[in-house]
Amino acid sequence: MAPQVGEVAYDAPGAGKPCKTWYTIIGSLESEAIPLIALHGGPGGGHEYLIPLADLNEKYGIPVIFYDQIGCGKSTHLQEKMGDDSFWTFDLFVKELDNLVDHLKLREKGFYLLGQSWGGMLGSTYASRQPQGLKKLVLVSSPASIPLYMEGCKQLLSQLPQDVRETLEECDRQGDHESEKFQEAALVFNRKHVCRIDPMPEPVQMAFKHLMEDPTSYHTMQGPSEFIVTGKAFKGWEGYKQGHNIQVPTLLINGRYDEVSDTCFEPWSRTIPNAKWVTIEGASHMSHWEEREKFMELCGNFLGGTN
Repeated sequence: MAPQVGEVAYDAPGAGKPCKTWYTIIGSLESEAIPLIALHGGPGGGHEYLIPLADLNEKYGIPVIFYDQIGCGKSTHLQEKMGDDSFWTFDLFVKELDNLVDHLKLREKGFYLLGQSWGGMLGSTYASRQPQGLKKLVLVSSPASIPLYMEGCKQLLSQLPQDVRETLEECDRQGDHESEKFQEAALVFNRKHVCRIDPMPEPVQMAFKHLMEDPTSYHTMQGPSEFIVTGKAFKGWEGYKQGHNIQVPTLLINGRYDEVSDTCFEPWSRTIPNAKWVTIEGASHMSHWEEREKFMELCGNFLGGTN
């Protein structure tokens, strides 16, 4: 069955122009199976790097809905909103997700959510508001606390080769996050803690390409790089404090070498009432690529099972 592709109009608060959300569906929403909505990271990373999740349709019969969040990929771009932290908020993306759920008429049938990285920050925020129809939640490599994430990053950076560390520190002091020198040093970090497959799979490279071509939401909400958080939306964010409001069964997955280390991931397991936490050996931030079979088995059994 060919993937279904569509767009939904989204009246984004404060956008000043009509917006749309692009989506694609693998499998059929007409089937009995409850569909999974995939929330990509970034913000601004686009849906392509999550494409292995289509395995869940093939192996477990779960329809999978991918979409490009506002500001990236095939959805509406708003480069004129660079630095506008009153526009780029969690609420903007929560409303967009609600809009998509309503458009696809999933309230009664129900749906699952899987959020990876920033997508899990969004997914946890959404789930903590107890939306109608949400059945289960999967949080993959999503920090429960940005201050704890920063702490974990410092530790990981301290373990890098001295020359790489010094380059990153020097570039940071100079506010240089664009130069080739910085990019090369950041790549050393990324190869250890973001994606350990070398060369990185094409769809993972696509996420980096999206972020380079339009970094508006990423720079405004997060900051200039993976380990420097200056954006108002992210700085000081501690999502786990709303964990007790997440009432659906939740699967927590991170990688042994993940930039989202145990330090900043563990609070989810303490605060979400019905949560199961698995750390995948040999994986970092892209466990759905690095240990694809193991990852799909965990998700498929969790979503397909009765727990």
